Amino acid sequence: MNSNDTQYKKMTETPVPRLVTVLAVPTVISMLITSAYNLVDTYFVTKLGTAASGAIGIVFSLMAMIQAIGFTLGMGAGSTISRLLGKKKEEEAKKVASSALMAAILSGAVFSILSLLFLEDLLIFLGATKTILPFALDYARIILYASPVMMASFVLNNLLRAEAKTKYSMIGIGAGGVINVALDPLFIFYFNMGIQGAALATALGQIVGFAVLLSFYLLKKTVICFSPGNVGRKLSIYKVFLINGMPSFFRQGLASVAAVALNRAAAVQGDSVVAAMSIVGKIFMVVFCALIGFGQGFQPVAGYNYGAGKQERVKTSCTFTLTAGSLGMVGMGALLYVFAPWLMEWFGTGEKEVAEIGVRALRLQSAAMPFMPLGIVCNMVFQAVGKSGISTFLAACRQGVFFLPVIFLFPKFFGIIGIEVAQPIADVATFFVCVPFYIHFYKKMGR
Repeated sequence: MNSNDTQYKKMTETPVPRLVTVLAVPTVISMLITSAYNLVDTYFVTKLGTAASGAIGIVFSLMAMIQAIGFTLGMGAGSTISRLLGKKKEEEAKKVASSALMAAILSGAVFSILSLLFLEDLLIFLGATKTILPFALDYARIILYASPVMMASFVLNNLLRAEAKTKYSMIGIGAGGVINVALDPLFIFYFNMGIQGAALATALGQIVGFAVLLSFYLLKKTVICFSPGNVGRKLSIYKVFLINGMPSFFRQGLASVAAVALNRAAAVQGDSVVAAMSIVGKIFMVVFCALIGFGQGFQPVAGYNYGAGKQERVKTSCTFTLTAGSLGMVGMGALLYVFAPWLMEWFGTGEKEVAEIGVRALRLQSAAMPFMPLGIVCNMVFQAVGKSGISTFLAACRQGVFFLPVIFLFPKFFGIIGIEVAQPIADVATFFVCVPFYIHFYKKMGR
């Protein structure tokens, strides 16, 4: 039995709870590492002052755009590849992978050039105030230079997950995270580079992570391999994985738009609100990344088995992931609620107003966390089985259909409270929209 057959047997015959857990744990760790070194950036930059802390939140919107493009290509190609491997079409899967990697490098270069040409106007549009703008410019320039590598890393990462090589994905992200964390205090304080040091540490961490991820393909540790000859010359190849990637584009892209809307609403209230919501966003992202990571561990199981025609295993994987995710969010929500004051003291700027705003916002978001897993499961499973239209709509609900109207209207009537309740309201509303879609899909899989 060759390695491809062994992989197929593992994905279609291993008991589903054990398989999802085995694949999800490294993915969760990977996502936590990513969010952890974002928190480390936030922690060290807050020591430079409120304006510098606010700049991290502004540039986070820009990084979310980079992530949106990378995840669109990576998860779109990944969900396509999972189904192809389930159908034992390895050569087609290799063509999709090579095309996605090339598209990521070219997209990153174009994004970097266009953003650098209009950077100051772009950052002002993203919500930078006059005091925040100089710090945001210093941070964003270095991040943009690294954007082609960042997008390519997202693609490699998701392709590894698509063929269930989640441990390799974890190692690559972990290596980049260790470099980032180690270099942050060195560059920021020892070499006195300030916020530029934080950006440089992040960029170098991304480059190291990319090199480690690529090495697994070069050493032939994977089913998929890259070749210039496999890069698609027909638009039809790109069309397939771009359509499959649309849910990721809306999920990540609307997260960027939502971050912009949040920053602009917060900027009206002052730098303290921008800084507080920036810190809350980074803390909450740790929890959300853990949930996304669990979903990404479940997604290749759903895709492989759907491609192999094993619909009962798809149902079982949905049930297990939803149950585990819901229990996890209840527990983590409770912890976040209790430790909100300590977290804001640890990551805060030292200003009382920043801490008060942050504690209230954290507690409101923690109350809505049990409603989040259903949205993630629906997003992931519909994308995995190729139902990109439904998945795209559901992906747009959380940060688009519900969050954007609330963040636009509520601050006008309720001020800072309106900003703090926007995300919890969007999470609860998305849950109720997902319920009928999930029930219909579950019944259909049973038939």
